[in-house]
Amino acid sequence: MSKIRQLLSNEYANAYDLSYKKKFSQPKIYDANGDLTIRWYVYFSFRNPKTDKLERQPPIYSGVNQFKTLRERNAAIKILRNAVATILENGYNPYDDNDFISDLKKYNIPDAFKFVLNLKESSLKENSYRDYRVRTASFERWLLQNGFENRYITTVNKKAVMTYLNEVLSKTSAKNRNNTRSNLSMFFQALEDNDIITDNFVKKINVLKSTPERNKTYSTKQEKDILEYLTENDKLLLLFIQFICYNHLRPIEVVRLRIKDINIKDRLIYVRAKNKPVKTKIIPEILLNKIPILDKLEPESFLFTPSGIGFDWTTNETDKRGYFGDRFKKVKTSLGLGKDYGFYSFRHTFITKLYKEFIKGSTPFQAKSKLMLITGHTTMTALEKYLRDIDAELPADYSDYIKKI
Repeated sequence: MSKIRQLLSNEYANAYDLSYKKKFSQPKIYDANGDLTIRWYVYFSFRNPKTDKLERQPPIYSGVNQFKTLRERNAAIKILRNAVATILENGYNPYDDNDFISDLKKYNIPDAFKFVLNLKESSLKENSYRDYRVRTASFERWLLQNGFENRYITTVNKKAVMTYLNEVLSKTSAKNRNNTRSNLSMFFQALEDNDIITDNFVKKINVLKSTPERNKTYSTKQEKDILEYLTENDKLLLLFIQFICYNHLRPIEVVRLRIKDINIKDRLIYVRAKNKPVKTKIIPEILLNKIPILDKLEPESFLFTPSGIGFDWTTNETDKRGYFGDRFKKVKTSLGLGKDYGFYSFRHTFITKLYKEFIKGSTPFQAKSKLMLITGHTTMTALEKYLRDIDAELPADYSDYIKKI
């Protein structure tokens, strides 16, 4: 028993040794009381071995001040503080090595991906973040399966990224490869901005030429057959498509619509486009007459849901778009329409019709100026390219000229 008492006594004495001096203070955040115009930083004190006093160390910025919103900068500074705390707890001593910032750069691969994802979650839209997370997670898995396990993110180079992108290209398409390249460039740019790597080499990787697949415009008969079928079998999907036809919305914009976005009294609709402020558009009378009474419905509920109009729907936007896409596939199957036709075909069809009407008795510039207000294109160049792509501008019959040849 005397030996046990002695061991306990020693442990107790060590645990409560008041003469023990901490080597460092816990890292703290200076956030200027939320003022984004002032530089934020992490700071701590470390015991100087010569003076035996805790001395304040130089502030650590590490790129956090590039974030221009309060939410983003708060997230970044907290991540930085935790990184500094981890390094100190693992034995870092600024008096042994004055290059503290270089130690902060030593992120292993899983930690680097986690760091960037935390930043992007607060700055990207739901759909963009979901796509970004999936693509970067695939790259992370590839790295860990191809010799980069237990390595720092700084060991990943241009050759490794090119090898991965070539695999993506061989399995999918140039478009998917380019989209993956874009996401990886965002990832490495975030690492560069935060002084974790020195250079975003992905920016130097070329974008491959890819031919986008575009839905065909419906013929007059196809349009008539579809609208008749929907009138008989699926009136909810018919109204969904009429928002595309008459208000020229994209399918993803339609699934975003809530009851509060439809202002019947003023004939306005409030559209949430990707990465843009809410846009206000008129509701043309042809569509206004088809919208049911919405007054008694919950303003925050969605306009279109599987249960009908004005219900809650918690699924993400991509799956919502997919739900109505699958619903329309049944229509296409019934009418024998191939993969070249889809929701965008309605948009192309009705924009083409409008342009042909506007061009009657006016110049092409006047017609396109009117059309821009309806389609939402921000520049004449973008609209002209779109009209060319959907073959909205076709020449008049030139048979008489051929006869003269």
